Amino acid sequence: MEENKVLSKTFLWMFLGLFVTGIVAWYTYSSELYINFLTDNTFYILLIVEIVVVLLFSFLFKKLSPTIVAILYFAYATINGVTLSTIFVLFEMSSIYLCFFISAVVFAGMAFWGYKTNVNLGRFAPMLYGFLIAGILLSVINLFMQRTMLDTVISVVVLAVFFGITAYDIQKIKQLQYSGLIPEEKLHIYGAMEIYLDFINIFLRILSLFGKRKN
Repeated sequence: MEENKVLSKTFLWMFLGLFVTGIVAWYTYSSELYINFLTDNTFYILLIVEIVVVLLFSFLFKKLSPTIVAILYFAYATINGVTLSTIFVLFEMSSIYLCFFISAVVFAGMAFWGYKTNVNLGRFAPMLYGFLIAGILLSVINLFMQRTMLDTVISVVVLAVFFGITAYDIQKIKQLQYSGLIPEEKLHIYGAMEIYLDFINIFLRILSLFGKRKN
């Protein structure tokens, strides 16, 4: 029961983060604030701030109070909402809804498998993160090469990697609960950030592969 309680709080915080991101993204788009971000360096500054917040969250997590950890989590969700507002510019609304729904179903399936499986997914973690790093590096290289086919292959591979990482993260949260390495009052926030990032990346990859772009 205690295990289910921690996971329930983890998913609740993930949903709250996604809700904040969605509201901020829609407001940024509907108010046309996104135009300012695309016409100057603000967009790139926000991307750098996102990275800084994640690094602070990751490296200082154990030293920070639960309140500060929660603030960092929602700060990231808010900033991410601003940067993700551009998807409303690029893709049809119906396509965004459909891809979000597909992402939610796939994410739920992988999370359930990660929760139920007796396979030690930790042994696959180095390989998964290796593929992820390789995919990121190739994506950066392809920014200069502009190869559409390579971009599609990278998206498929990274999507598959995040399927595996999602299952691994759920199993890891279960294991961390019993290890005592992270205080329980902060464990659900740590877990929420992990699976929030998993879901966002799954959604963006599915949207890039199957989303209908505006003319």
